[in-house]
Amino acid sequence: MEVHDRFITVRGTRHHVREIDVASDRGTRLVLLHEGLGSIPQWRSFPARLADAAGLNTIVYERRNHGASDPLPGRRGPRYHAEEAEIYEELLDELGIDRVVSYGHSDGATIALLHAAIHPSRVAAVVSEAGHVIAEDIARRGIEHARERYRAGLKQALERHHGAQTDAMFHAWADTWLDPMFDGWDITEELATVTSPVLALQGEHDEYAVAEHVDWIAKAVGGPATTWILDNIAHAPHREAGDAVIARVAEFLQEYGVASSECSPET
Repeated sequence: MEVHDRFITVRGTRHHVREIDVASDRGTRLVLLHEGLGSIPQWRSFPARLADAAGLNTIVYERRNHGASDPLPGRRGPRYHAEEAEIYEELLDELGIDRVVSYGHSDGATIALLHAAIHPSRVAAVVSEAGHVIAEDIARRGIEHARERYRAGLKQALERHHGAQTDAMFHAWADTWLDPMFDGWDITEELATVTSPVLALQGEHDEYAVAEHVDWIAKAVGGPATTWILDNIAHAPHREAGDAVIARVAEFLQEYGVASSECSPET
């Protein structure tokens, strides 16, 4: 396994990209899209372990305002997920990737689903971990609690990954979701054009979404969908139950002929 970091410029903004090469001869790449407060280091060992289990060369990248990527120009609007989906598409162009498996966590999952809806021919499969497609009261309560945690010490923890843009990153996430402009936000109708298989997974005790959210995703997409609620798990199954998630994702990708059947889901 070889790991390389570089920067790719899209729309005048540099994006920090990590490439994990497992010497796969498959043209399809696995791409991980982080959560609303995420970065490459915050995935920890999960991307490399998943790449190995799936037998797919893998990309992890940081969106604008996150980690080592450039700051976000201007203020976010209620359609920022769709905008990021288009930036993701342009990033894939720059990387020369024709076919992709998108694994998104939280905000990253929403972006992955919208990208698959807008550019279905490019997407082989989507894994939505704790993805959002409807604005919920529980999400607002969870973000309000995150604001309290931010003032109580979360800021210092995030600064290790986001440096001087930590405040801008946090408020671009929290303030946008709590803005009244997000009231009634619902993208389920837009997902009918997702034709690739989707695995929608979520923790039983996710503090940002009700358990039915995975069912809303499954009913909204136009292709085959599988749902999975992980018992006694909160918002980050890949951190809280990484072995189980890797095994299930590898199995899902093998089922649809995306990952090699010779790869072991053992981690």
